[in-house]
Amino acid sequence: MARITAGVFTSHIPAVGAAIDLGKTAEPYWAPMFKGYEFSKQWIARAKPDVIFLVYNDHASAFSLDLIPTFAIGCADRFQPADEGWGPRKVPEVIGHPELAAHIAQSVILDEFDLTIVNRMDVDHGLTVPLSLMFGQPEAWPCRVIPFAVNVVQYPPPTGHRCFQLGRAIRKAIELFDEDLNVQVWGTGGMSHQLQGPRAGLINKAFDTAFFDRMLSDPEGLARMPHIDYVREAGSEGIELVMWLVGLGALKAAPRQVHRFYHVPGSNTAVGHLILENKK
Repeated sequence: MARITAGVFTSHIPAVGAAIDLGKTAEPYWAPMFKGYEFSKQWIARAKPDVIFLVYNDHASAFSLDLIPTFAIGCADRFQPADEGWGPRKVPEVIGHPELAAHIAQSVILDEFDLTIVNRMDVDHGLTVPLSLMFGQPEAWPCRVIPFAVNVVQYPPPTGHRCFQLGRAIRKAIELFDEDLNVQVWGTGGMSHQLQGPRAGLINKAFDTAFFDRMLSDPEGLARMPHIDYVREAGSEGIELVMWLVGLGALKAAPRQVHRFYHVPGSNTAVGHLILENKK
């Protein structure tokens, strides 16, 4: 049977993708940030996932204000990098796993979580930057990826509790899939940041640090944090952290922390990164 072995959590800042693509990772501004992912590259080379279930938010690439699904699962066999206004990133196409994606969709929908099934969409930096951070610049991504888009752009986004419970339903679905697969669930976005208004540039290290801590010490309590606390403490875009709760909910109780990294600044945001493994 398929099994979830680990969760990876990381920011997905577009400027990070640009720094990789333009060969700027060794520059003084960027080098300390990328150093925090060197361990992660070595770890994932050993972990060798077959499939990554990658939770991210679309940035008006596949969807627009005309159509905003709360949860959307990519069930296609391949996904192209999106053109976000300056041409698609020159990264490999994303190869999906339509059989597992369809199985997850059926199981989760029958567990009364409403998903939008997407059979064709391009994927933007929200998905490709985490892959680049973990795998570098390969000719092809070394595993299959199931994109899972969450609305954290148009109010109201889903609650942290809903995302955490959805993660549990996803774990149940994956563990019922009749194929021997090593699956990782990634939660991306965040940490504290605000891109507009009088508080543009807000970074709250105390909040971010507490969020890391509570992922391990009080996951269910963390999941009950209301929207207003994210906005007040972490900025308007800090709500992206609810996507980390999908990945956290998909893990078994008391996962083991393998790596934790925090850096300020990465563009105009705090960069957060965490790897958790299920205990064998």
